[in-house]
Amino acid sequence: MEQALTYGTFAAIGLFSGFMSGMLGIGGGSLRVPLLNLAGMPLLSAFGVNLFVIPFSSAVGAVTHRKNIDKKIALYLIIGGSLGSIAGAMLTGLFSKLALALIFVGVSILSVSGIYLYRLMPRISSGLKPGVLNVSLGAGFLNLITGMRGGSGGSLFPPFLKALGLDIHRAIATSLMVTIFTALSGLTVYLSRGNLALLPALAVTAGSIAGSRMGSRLSLKTKARHLELLLSVIVILFSFVVVYKALQPFSDIS
Repeated sequence: MEQALTYGTFAAIGLFSGFMSGMLGIGGGSLRVPLLNLAGMPLLSAFGVNLFVIPFSSAVGAVTHRKNIDKKIALYLIIGGSLGSIAGAMLTGLFSKLALALIFVGVSILSVSGIYLYRLMPRISSGLKPGVLNVSLGAGFLNLITGMRGGSGGSLFPPFLKALGLDIHRAIATSLMVTIFTALSGLTVYLSRGNLALLPALAVTAGSIAGSRMGSRLSLKTKARHLELLLSVIVILFSFVVVYKALQPFSDIS
């Protein structure tokens, strides 16, 4: 009974994070990792499970959003982001949990500011273009940071793309497609280390697939300004959850 309840909790976490993934184009790790850790899963195992789930949930979302995917930009994101994911996964544990969490908060705030860059700094915003170099380097940097905490870059891709001039619906769709590949890149490192709990991963995946489909369909019907606001709140809120968990003595990274 207790085990069934545990797997039910994992599936519920998957459902919620998958819904937000499909809704906002995030990989879901910014929600999934802290929630799994709060549910008692060791942090490294939560990282591995998160990267296992993302390709499935993001694929469902990407299919639903397929008409809005910018394939050219996606290619640059995949190349830079995949390299960043591998490097970040290999560097996991190099920094303290608190230092990494604080870095992530800083990058999250910077990324969310990018959503509103066209209002805050219109001159700078008008000069930013989604070229090969800035997209590839930006994706590599974001995935290096998120990869060190078991993510795929998905929570930061939509704000990043919005800052480069994509409308929010295109940013969400493109992010969903890209996180399929960046998560797979990081997952190879966790698989080689044995940091994957398969049965919990399957439970989370089942919930995430269902949630992603529901979130994606709702996203297409939601006004851009509402998506921008919700994305901003979610990214900032859960970046501070990561800090809270890093401050807890029982938040074990093993």
